[in-house]
Amino acid sequence: MYANPRLAGYLTQALDHEFSVVQQYLTQACLCELWGEAGLAAYFRREANEEQSHAAKLICHLLSLGQAPNGTRLRPVRPGRDLREMLLLDRVLEMDAVLLYQDALHYAQRCRDDGAAALFAELLADEQGHLAELDRMLADLAEKGCDPARFLEEVCHV
Repeated sequence: MYANPRLAGYLTQALDHEFSVVQQYLTQACLCELWGEAGLAAYFRREANEEQSHAAKLICHLLSLGQAPNGTRLRPVRPGRDLREMLLLDRVLEMDAVLLYQDALHYAQRCRDDGAAALFAELLADEQGHLAELDRMLADLAEKGCDPARFLEEVCHV
């Protein structure tokens, strides 16, 4: 199957982004474990797993186009010094994903590539959901203070 070079570029850029986010969330999970916050660590591990599933979908799509996946341009990890900073840094990454997937979706639609458009639409919806969740968590954190145990019970439902 023919791979539009610009579309393949979007797919590779998305793969780089997803691997970067997986690395970010796993780092945050490990940091939370070091702090003795098992509930927060579990939350970040779940997020990493979801982002890893995004990467798998991108890899499958690249392979279906005859392209070798090559997610090698990872962003530096910025874990944050406390829960609020972690969530703010994650929000930036999720916002970047939303913008990337919006651009990629519009391009795929213009090219009439229904497969790529469906993939980007699905990823966009997931990332918009992550962004909304982070916004809710940040608002609740500001309202309730930064006691991670109470925050987890009341906001993250852990």
